[in-house]
Amino acid sequence: MTRILVVEDDPSIRLGLEDTLRAKGYEVEVVARGADAVERAESGRFALVILDVMLPDIDGFEVCRRLRALRGAGARLPVIFLSARGAELDRVRGLELGADDYVTKPFSLMELLARVASVLRRVGGHGDDPEALAFGDVAIDFPRQLATKGGAPLELPARAFAILKVFARRPGEVVSRQVLLDEAWGYDAYPNTRTVDNHLVKLRKAIEDEPERPRWLLTVHGAGYKLDVGPAAVRMTRT
Repeated sequence: MTRILVVEDDPSIRLGLEDTLRAKGYEVEVVARGADAVERAESGRFALVILDVMLPDIDGFEVCRRLRALRGAGARLPVIFLSARGAELDRVRGLELGADDYVTKPFSLMELLARVASVLRRVGGHGDDPEALAFGDVAIDFPRQLATKGGAPLELPARAFAILKVFARRPGEVVSRQVLLDEAWGYDAYPNTRTVDNHLVKLRKAIEDEPERPRWLLTVHGAGYKLDVGPAAVRMTRT
C-alpha cells in the first residue's frame, strides 16, 4: 500500500487530509511539527510527503531542504507543499527547493487527490499511463500520437493529445482547469485557465459531431471539464 506522510499543524485540515487519503486507499501517517517530519521521513518508507509551509517549529521550506539533504530514499522523496502563502515568489521558492507541487490554501480535497496521483505517477514512471482511448467514432493512440474519427485521420496538435491523456487517466471524472494546466502544460509553465478553455473549445470542434451540443467533452460549471466515457474506453500501458 502507498504510504503518505502528512505534515500539518492545523487539526481540522490534518484530519480532513487523513480521512480523505485513507478513503482513497492510501496508508497515512500524520505529524504536526517539521522536526518530526524529518525524523519520520528518515526512518519510514513513504512514497510522498504532503507538507504545510507554516509549522510551529521549522517552516516547510526548511523541512524540504533537510529532506533533500538526507542520504538514501529520503533524498528522492516527493513533496507537495500546502500553504496559505500563494505569492508567486513563495511558489517558485518551493519548486526551486525540489518540491514536486505547490497547492495554495484553501484547496479542494478532490483536486489535491488528483495532484497526489499525478506526482506519484510521475515519480513512479509511466507504467500506468493510458495507451489508447476510444469513444464514439474517435480513437486515440497515445504512444504514436495518432487519432482517427470515423476511421479517417484526425489532425490534432500535441497539446490536444496531452489534454486527452489527462482525461483518459480519469475516465468519466470531473477534471479542474488547474489539474489540466499542471498535467498537460507542466509545472514549469505559466499559462492561465483561459488558455485551457480555448484549447478545450478547439478540441471539442475536432472530436464532437455537434460542438455546440457536445456529447463527450462536457463543461461542469464551477468545477471544470469531464470526458463522459467509462473505464472500458481506456487501454492502459502494459507493464
